[in-house]
Parts: sequence; structure tokens; C-alpha cells
Amino acid sequence: MTLRKFLDEVDPPDRSLVILNRKAPEPLQRMLEKMFENQPISVEEVDLAREADDQVLVVEDDTVVARSPLSELQDSILMVNSDLFITGSRELDEVTLPAALDELHDVPFFLRGYPESHTEKLLLILVSRYIERTAWEQGAGTLRTSFQSLDRIQDEIGTQQVYRRLDDSPVDVHVYGAPGWEPSPASTITAHIGYEEDFLESWFVVYTPPEGGEGHVALLALEDGPNEWTGFWTYRKSLVKDINDYVEQEL
Repeated sequence: MTLRKFLDEVDPPDRSLVILNRKAPEPLQRMLEKMFENQPISVEEVDLAREADDQVLVVEDDTVVARSPLSELQDSILMVNSDLFITGSRELDEVTLPAALDELHDVPFFLRGYPESHTEKLLLILVSRYIERTAWEQGAGTLRTSFQSLDRIQDEIGTQQVYRRLDDSPVDVHVYGAPGWEPSPASTITAHIGYEEDFLESWFVVYTPPEGGEGHVALLALEDGPNEWTGFWTYRKSLVKDINDYVEQEL
């Protein structure tokens, strides 16, 4: 039994993205289409009178379930790359997840890393940082994060900065991966070291608030092949708790 069992618990909703009354340059439209071209999310353009321009809608069963200005997606993901997060150029409290992206929870994404793709992993990188920000802002509860190899915590400046801030908070932080980094004696972070599949081939960020609290959220992605991943994120309390309990007990 591995973390892979949780991929079977996702019942993907049928959602699509609609760009409404686009006035922004066409390259932005193409960038959004490129980001989702290998995903179970279609992207289309629609012009409607008496509606605001440059809006991105999430549509499910012919109902708009979320919307964001296209400019928010441009600033958060379309005009950035993973270096923004790795180098720490964007502070933790500057990380935002527009509503039109947030509403794509429970959708399975199929991802390739660089050099096969420059953009496919960006969405889950953004969501990972958003979950870390959620834990930091809550200032309580438990955060569990996997790194495949723990040396990424010190090698990636942005990741190092994030976990320093989390270490200074009351959040109970646990990190998982192959050896390569150890918290200092003064740190409150707990490192879990292993070489099994769940340690080496998983990418998870799981936040559970204190008992009775709200704000459960988890991201889980699993490596299907070299530099290829299948992943999703969810706010379903029961599923988040199940993933957290599995990690706590098995890793």
C-alpha cells in the first residue's frame, strides 16, 4: 500500500475555463491554452455584451462556479516561471491563488517537468506555496511536506526562506525525503528520512488545522515516470485527514 491509493479516491468534476470578452493581447490567451492543453480542462473564448472584459470563468454543468480577472492569472502564473519560487523572489505572504485556479481542486493534472515542459508543473508549485502560506497564516496545526531529497530545503533559496518562516511559527512542521539536510538543534521542524517509494516518488503538501478547526487542504502528486507526475489538490476534509493520517503513520 502506498500513497498512490489516494489517486483512486478523486472523482474529477467536469470543469472548463472560459475567457470572457478578451481585450488582453492574444499571447496571454495562447499561454493559458498552453498551460492546460494536456489537461482535462478545456479553454475557450466567449464574447458577451454587458459583461466585464478579460474575465476567466470556471464553468461546471453550465454554471459559473468561480471567476477571476485575467490580470490575476497573468500576475500569479502566466508571466512567471518556477525560478520565482525557487529563488525566493516572491515572498510567502505575496503568494496568491486566484479564484479561477482555486476552483480547479479535485481535478487530476498530468505534469511534465523541464525540459519537456516549461509550464505544466507551475500550477502545482503555486498551490504548494499557497498551502504553505495557509499554514503560516493560521499559525497552528500541522504541515507535512515531501521533497524527495531533503537537500532541496537548503539548496533552493526560496524554499529555505519559506521553511525558516514556518520554523519561527507555532505550526508543527514535518518534512520527508531522502537524507541531505537536517534541522538545526534549535529548530522545531521534524525531518523524516526514507528511501521507499513514498519518500522518493511523491510530492505532497498537507495542512491540517487543530482539532475542530477549518482550512484542511492537501496536494498530492506521484511520479509516473522520469519527470512525469499525476497530481491533484483537495479541500475535502475527510480526504485531507486520510492523507495526513497515512503519512503520519506510514512515513
